[in-house]
Amino acid sequence: MLRLGVNIDHVATVRNARGGLHPDPVRAARLAKKAGAQGITAHLREDRRHIRDEDVFRLKAEVALPLNLEMAATEEMLCIALEVRPNACCLVPERREELTTEGGLNLLADETYLKTYVGKLSDAGIRVSLFIDPDEEQISAAARIGADIVELHTGRYCEALGAAHTDEIGRIARGAKHAAALGLEVHAGHGLDYATVGPIAAIPEIIELNIGHFLMGEAIFEGLDVAIRRMRSLMQRGRSG
Repeated sequence: MLRLGVNIDHVATVRNARGGLHPDPVRAARLAKKAGAQGITAHLREDRRHIRDEDVFRLKAEVALPLNLEMAATEEMLCIALEVRPNACCLVPERREELTTEGGLNLLADETYLKTYVGKLSDAGIRVSLFIDPDEEQISAAARIGADIVELHTGRYCEALGAAHTDEIGRIARGAKHAAALGLEVHAGHGLDYATVGPIAAIPEIIELNIGHFLMGEAIFEGLDVAIRRMRSLMQRGRSG
């Protein structure tokens, strides 16, 4: 079954806009579980612009779903991850001035450092995912580094039009097949919505989609439960052909 991981970062974004405790991202994670999510993703950024340290500890302790902790490959984040012990850590690129993650890690530029970093997480029993573009060289580097999972960046696909849209689907499908052949578990995400999720769900090697911003936006209009259930239905329809 194709899994859905729900990213609850932007519940924390709304909370932080005024301070205080409301709305609570942990409550959103519990609602996501009831609606059929199979995992929760939270990105603990270095600037703490949405998810905060205490959110991560509460998500791990209070929500009965696997926690996927997105983070930059820094020593600070390594220390936090080793204390929290999430189900998985997804290493992502991070720049202070960006609004959201803009692309995948360049594993070829940091392969030696990342191999050591991933090894420390793996030694602690934490599964490691690398967020990368669907490029075969990057995927091969992920296998050499020792990752368990690659999460293929779908942002370019979601923004493409016409022939470029079709080309991006093919690129993601080829990347997923290459990753699976190397023994990597294949996830995908970034920018997916009701209109774009079907073709990605149809790629058989992909076993998990991580979706957040769109679902949180739709929750304003139709409720989080309805938004997640509809997304799950569209994912299943795409997977079934």
